[in-house]
Amino acid sequence: MRAYLKVKIMEASKVVNYIKAVLESMPTGWLNLTTHRLDIYDESLAKTQFLVQFEDLFNANNSETSALNELPTAYDYIRLGHPLSCVMEWVAAKLNNQKPENVINFSSRTIPVLAVLRKNLLQNKNTQIVYTDNLPDCFDAPTIKAIYGYNFELKKVKEIDDVAEFNGSTIFISQQNDVCSFSANSSIDFFVNFNSLGSMLFVNGEQNESYVSEIQHVRRRETIAMTPANCLHVLNQLVGNTSEITGNKENNKASVLNSIATITGSNSKAVVGSSGLSIQYAIAMGLIHSAQENHKGKAIKFIVPPNCYGGTNDQARRIAACLENVEVMDLPVDGDNDMVQSVNAVLDQIASEDAVPYIIAEIPTNPRVEVPDMIKLKEALSKERRTPTGETAVDPVFVLDQTFCPNTSFLGENDILSGVRTLSYVSGSKFPSGGKCTAGYCVPNKKAEALMDNIALHLSICDNEATALQYELLAQQMPSMNQRIQDAYTNTRAFVNFIEETLPAAKINFVSEELAAQGFTPSVFSLDLPTKGNTDEEREVYKRELNLKLIDLMITQIPNESKYCVSYGQLKGCYWTIPATSTQGTTKEGDKDYIARVALSANMDLEMHKKVFADFVESI
Repeated sequence: MRAYLKVKIMEASKVVNYIKAVLESMPTGWLNLTTHRLDIYDESLAKTQFLVQFEDLFNANNSETSALNELPTAYDYIRLGHPLSCVMEWVAAKLNNQKPENVINFSSRTIPVLAVLRKNLLQNKNTQIVYTDNLPDCFDAPTIKAIYGYNFELKKVKEIDDVAEFNGSTIFISQQNDVCSFSANSSIDFFVNFNSLGSMLFVNGEQNESYVSEIQHVRRRETIAMTPANCLHVLNQLVGNTSEITGNKENNKASVLNSIATITGSNSKAVVGSSGLSIQYAIAMGLIHSAQENHKGKAIKFIVPPNCYGGTNDQARRIAACLENVEVMDLPVDGDNDMVQSVNAVLDQIASEDAVPYIIAEIPTNPRVEVPDMIKLKEALSKERRTPTGETAVDPVFVLDQTFCPNTSFLGENDILSGVRTLSYVSGSKFPSGGKCTAGYCVPNKKAEALMDNIALHLSICDNEATALQYELLAQQMPSMNQRIQDAYTNTRAFVNFIEETLPAAKINFVSEELAAQGFTPSVFSLDLPTKGNTDEEREVYKRELNLKLIDLMITQIPNESKYCVSYGQLKGCYWTIPATSTQGTTKEGDKDYIARVALSANMDLEMHKKVFADFVESI
């Protein structure tokens, strides 16, 4: 057994023995679910609450499965953090006599470094990156400086004791099998240990603790925590258990890429990332790279719906905050706004500024599940516009988030958007994996093929490619995806029809039968319940309370199937959420949607859900 820095052997032994017991009795959901106990969830305490109660169990030497299963949510999603990643951080902190919040793990080997560089860029603070043997092979220093705008010095030393004081932040990068063991050197502000599974970042010293929340937010928006399976492998090695990672990554990857080509109708190069936001970040940085190569000196405009999924919205604004020539523009698409009119208006404006337009939009939209007039949208995107000097304006790239309908064909040579430079991306945590992992993928149509080399480059620089297990899960689930989508849509249409008959005063946002016949077959709808009151405020309060009453009834009456969850495309059951308090977490308050969003699967007791909804209607 190893002796760790500043920790008595006896205390280290107690920690290791407890973790060994926890690994033997941990709930299966810790390893297999992409969301954990959202019925016990306080977002403001998402990590601390879990660790406080976990520490109580440690002090009581209680590793019973029943006790571990009652721990509250560790973060909101395994992209940001999960029980095993938090336990792994807690163990590393305990064994190094540090605070758990100062230890943060990543699936990526480079993003923890980029997270520090981002904050220092915004604070105009110097950074030196010091290493002894090798940097991660994907760390492309010239591109990071040129495209991300980050500034730093690289310095190789013989050993850690050679690291001297520096006017700014010092990051020490070390490749080692045991990523949980950190050396001591007060001259180092951030330690990054990495191996083939990911990395661990240790924030050293009180003067650097202001970085913690911002580093965690980088993990939330641009990458993921080390995956549950890889965390389990690290923890098993730590306690002396035999642990192997099996599977044939290359075969599974080939299978996934073949499925993507078959489903999308595109034979162009696709890439697969560790999450939907990992893919989106690679797309955004790849597009910026392409603009700098092909339209040097021109401003870059990311056009984003203001009420879209919070991660999309927030990530775009975070990128723009770092780069002077990048700006985010709103694209109103829902409710009273028409996507086609908005696209026309914003592209006309960007042409008048001779800038580079990149549009990010969901079809169908989220959460209102609306589909624009696709012929008119194609015309708006294809229209040749002129700059003030009479030159042809840069044509847009349409970045299409088709997570809601990954089976709809947009990219083939005869499809509606074939004449528009289009990139399609999908969150693999939804239908592609059936909720079994967070991976995501991006594929272009023929006209956008030239963009993919830079997108693939930035996926590599951020070390955000899908893991071996993610490829394996996608290879298992994607061949059945289109059938599951069709069956889930059938259930959803039946449930929507029942609600319309049972509660006609409710406003339902769902695709029409005509749109479904065109291939738009989502299995999610939003529900605006009828309300009452004398003022707008009273009516809003009543509606929000009614939303929660409905969701609470569903998850208590059908606990094995109905869950409070933000996901979609799951293999079984029915998920309920309120976008304003989940997926729109960072969206401006005025753009949030306080409605119920319901996601159905192909495998669920539809009649029971109808019965409980009918009971709800009787109660109001």
